[in-house]
Amino acid sequence: MSDFTTRPEIRGTFGVATSTHWIASAVGMGILEKGGNAFDAAVATALTLQVVEPHLNGPAGDMPAIFYSAETGKVEVLCAQGVAPEAATIEHYTDQGLALIPGSGLLATVVPGAFDGWMLMLRDHGTMTLRDVMQPAIDYARDGHPVLPRVANTIAGLQTFFEKEWPTSAAVWTPQGRAPEPHALFKNPALAATYERLASVPGDTREAQIDAARYEWREGFVADAIFDYLENAKVMDVSEAKHSAVLARSDMANWRATYETPLSYEYHGWTVYKTQAWSQGPVLLQALAILKGFELGAMDPNGAEFVHIVIEAMKLAYADREAYYGDPDFSEIPMDVLLSEDYNAQRRAMIGPDASMDHRPGRVHGFEAQADAYIERAQRDFDIGNVVAQEPTMAHLTEKRGDTVHLDIIDRWGNMVAATPSGGWLQSNPVIPGLGFPLNSRAQMYWLENGLPSSLMPKSRPRTTLTPSYAEKDGVQLVFGTPGGDQQDQWQLIWFLRFVHFGMGLQECMDQPLFHSMHFQGSFFPREVRTGEMMIEPTVGDDVVKDLRARGHKVTVAEPWTVGRLTAALREPNGVLRAAATPRLMQAYAVGR
Repeated sequence: MSDFTTRPEIRGTFGVATSTHWIASAVGMGILEKGGNAFDAAVATALTLQVVEPHLNGPAGDMPAIFYSAETGKVEVLCAQGVAPEAATIEHYTDQGLALIPGSGLLATVVPGAFDGWMLMLRDHGTMTLRDVMQPAIDYARDGHPVLPRVANTIAGLQTFFEKEWPTSAAVWTPQGRAPEPHALFKNPALAATYERLASVPGDTREAQIDAARYEWREGFVADAIFDYLENAKVMDVSEAKHSAVLARSDMANWRATYETPLSYEYHGWTVYKTQAWSQGPVLLQALAILKGFELGAMDPNGAEFVHIVIEAMKLAYADREAYYGDPDFSEIPMDVLLSEDYNAQRRAMIGPDASMDHRPGRVHGFEAQADAYIERAQRDFDIGNVVAQEPTMAHLTEKRGDTVHLDIIDRWGNMVAATPSGGWLQSNPVIPGLGFPLNSRAQMYWLENGLPSSLMPKSRPRTTLTPSYAEKDGVQLVFGTPGGDQQDQWQLIWFLRFVHFGMGLQECMDQPLFHSMHFQGSFFPREVRTGEMMIEPTVGDDVVKDLRARGHKVTVAEPWTVGRLTAALREPNGVLRAAATPRLMQAYAVGR
């Protein structure tokens, strides 16, 4: 492979921070320079991302993190995915004539999880004060930051709708009645005031102050503002009707972020760790289990054979995601079978020379009804647009749904964090008056059908797409991830395979052409499927695209440098640190020394 890269791979021994926005990466590195550890830096980076990428995440969103603690020597998952409100029953939605939960608006809101998750990480694993880690976000919200063109364009596209339907959003995102110009200094004084107030709560110790801020969030002034607004709020969403919230004060008061044990899988000497099946994380492990039987290292990493085999493996893994994944606290997930060699040998044998147009969940003994339900839904919905009862005509909301951010941080002591915050986008819900941020819309990922692992169930977690990664081999430790909804584990898989099999560096892997499948049921409203379709960057070359089409793939060639927003960081056994960030969209950056 060529040694050419679009930018240098960052190397050092002191610390590295990489994220989807250069300002946030610089903030994270600044915290490391001040003596903070990776957990302190992750919290400061994440809060800053809420300010500079408000179209991709927000304080009332959600967040999974996977981390390694040098003190405990353990890899753990922090789950800050809020749950469905207690009153969020399937009947509540279907009685309103809904076939799907809308992709925006108050019906789509689950308990806000991100803030409590970051505070839990800071309290238990950080070293710095609440003020230390919140100050950069406060400063950027109060004094302003150069607004990304994509943020400015998103706001401009929604301005008329905000003014008509969500006036509290218009007040924050279009001050003086104008959308911000790209790169103009943009301020959110209401969010700055909210964070300033949280950073100023009293506490006798560092930990006590953090817990006091958590209380103010879930039961104090933040909760007061949220539920004062929700008491009478009825807002327009993508169903072209106005709805009230299901979220109640007790839902927020009773929920906490938690820690849990990750899933893991051995692949070519690497142990790869992912979240449990309340996220799509295990699909990456399943894809690795299927691909284990192919000689990928003998293939051209940008050739048609490699692309075809990986696409077909992902189709099978994602079919199982749709059939079997959900909150393990509410449904039995047959993950031991789904990651077993016998099962994946059967799945592997299904990959032939041509692209499959079938939707093929595996059949697991005792769980056949779930596979049957998937197939029935596929036959019923896949070829008719998925939403007969409520065709989404509010394109200004469906086409501008939010995405996600990602960060990877390693400190000099060997602590490592990968996190993928999302939700609470500026286009997800109206801004809560006085707080400067909107609620989330994660409930759109539930099905309004009984008996599925991903059915709407009160107090359950939606099966999210958020999925950071950690891997280790012979003392080498690696954290990585990407935004991208259903594509997250596809882009991460491709990046990891090239890293493992072809001797590429972190940045060289970032710079290779990416691709993904759209074959499976989408996670976001209107849950569409594009059977047999895939997208690939043009740098693979015309011959590869022609070959893939000859195999039966429906190939869309993307605009150059537009697929994937990966970042990664690595620690070698001797303490040398490395980091990289994608050049795509020209905003992700890795820093370190």
